[in-house]
Amino acid sequence: MDQNGLIQRMKEKAVLVQAVVSTVSHIEEVLRYAVKLTLDQKGRTIAAPGLDADSRQKLEELGRAAGLAVLRPPLRNHLNEIHTALTGADWGLAETGTLVLDSASEDLRIATMLSETHVAWIPASRIVFEAADLSETLVEKMKSPPGYLSFITGASRTADIERVLAIGVHGPQELHLLIMEENPS
Repeated sequence: MDQNGLIQRMKEKAVLVQAVVSTVSHIEEVLRYAVKLTLDQKGRTIAAPGLDADSRQKLEELGRAAGLAVLRPPLRNHLNEIHTALTGADWGLAETGTLVLDSASEDLRIATMLSETHVAWIPASRIVFEAADLSETLVEKMKSPPGYLSFITGASRTADIERVLAIGVHGPQELHLLIMEENPS
């Protein structure tokens, strides 16, 4: 399957698990999306572990202008305050609409587990068909402690209690996936 086919499949499968999927062309679009979504949802905070210094500074400027706080690490100090988590994803699995994140960072784990909404972006070139396509990469990744990978497919869901589906019990209620086109036409 070519890259366009993988992107289309990723979008289709992610939507099936209630992810909101959009296409963006650059990181500033990702930052603006996260700020607007947080405001629309009446949130007040964004946690953005893993952003490079320039992107973090830009997010803080956008957040300040919008009246939002960008939480500073360690996020352990903000456990009950995280509205929106903003993270990059390391890989996408088109067959299931799954994001794979290297989650060795405690701040990343806290943000993606305790936020109400998770906004994740992924470069289109990092989408593969299935987990087997990453097997060698994943094995190598897990050799370097602490090895911790998160596989995220849609919003948090469980049917533990009387087989009734509940959203957001063990993590975010919403997942927004932003696919970053590196060379938009």
